Amino acid sequence: MNRIKKVLEEKGIKQKWLAEKLDKSYNIVNGYVQNRQQPRLEILMNIAEILDVDVKDLIISTKEI
Repeated sequence: MNRIKKVLEEKGIKQKWLAEKLDKSYNIVNGYVQNRQQPRLEILMNIAEILDVDVKDLIISTKEI
């Protein structure tokens, strides 16, 4: 599980913008945001860099589940 949706909302960033920055389709990014699929670690690290957050901020702790 990830917190990409929450971070995007907090920063006021649209999924379409993130998809363009990642050079991925909107559908793939939407899958990440909706937790239908999880990005590989390298992609997650790239998302964190683009959003200017620590990669840990994009991951839900197992204690939170």
